[in-house]
Amino acid sequence: MRIAPEVAEALAHRRPVVALESTLISHGLPRPRNLGIAHEVEAKVRDGGAVPATVALVAGEARLGLDEEALRAIASREDVAKCGVRDLAPVAARRGYGATTVAATAHLAARAGIRVFATGGLGGIHRRARDTWDESADLDTLARTGIVVVCAGVKSILDVGATLERLETLGVTVLGYGTDRFPGFYLSDSGHPVPWRVDSPREVAAVLAAQAELGTDGRAVIVANPLSSEEQLDPELHDRVLSDGLMAADREGVAGKEVTPFLLDFLHRGTAGESLAANLRLVVRNAALAAEIAAAVASE
Repeated sequence: MRIAPEVAEALAHRRPVVALESTLISHGLPRPRNLGIAHEVEAKVRDGGAVPATVALVAGEARLGLDEEALRAIASREDVAKCGVRDLAPVAARRGYGATTVAATAHLAARAGIRVFATGGLGGIHRRARDTWDESADLDTLARTGIVVVCAGVKSILDVGATLERLETLGVTVLGYGTDRFPGFYLSDSGHPVPWRVDSPREVAAVLAAQAELGTDGRAVIVANPLSSEEQLDPELHDRVLSDGLMAADREGVAGKEVTPFLLDFLHRGTAGESLAANLRLVVRNAALAAEIAAAVASE
């Protein structure tokens, strides 16, 4: 594992660092726009006074903090694998390239001593999981990884209610940032409440300090940061297109890990790109908030 000099220096001097995933770059955004968004997100972290640490596997090496060459490779190569925690070792052993998911990013970031991570939306319990047992590996990793994850909730194509129940069972703390409602990724309100609300980065830092004092700091703290009602995807459009997408997935026999990319692409096409625009807004907003939280945590 290689930590970029700038990131290592910041960690050594207890300055704020924000980890960033790379699956969004390699698999979640269209080319060549993905590279520009990667730069924008890193710049937003810097604007907030923190050091960005984009995480990926580059030629078999886990890197925390990518130089321009590595970032371009993750954004443009055709052989970049999507890596959960279980995939890291095989890709590393083959000296391959891998983009890290929420789970893999959280694992590597926490191992390096990074305490705050920004992403778009979490994985969770899939619809019809009673039949398929389809559950994101994000949940298990968050249950055993002490890191703050700033996100826009759980991807709205999933079973949000079941995911919140699972997070409760796993003992993962969920905070709504400036809201009493759990956001639904593209939507400001998923239809479910949050168990706890915070209204400032300082409050998040206080929760972390209390965790350490009470010995409950081996699990993640999720900070759910919603889009505003003006920024969200139109809820009626979202629900209609998602319903059509679920029926299309059934007709075409889409199952397992192929469901999520299928539905996200269906939403992108069915909303004429509005879902992608909302995704980009929330990713940038989460990076900005994560930088503020990292600064508050570093000052404790």
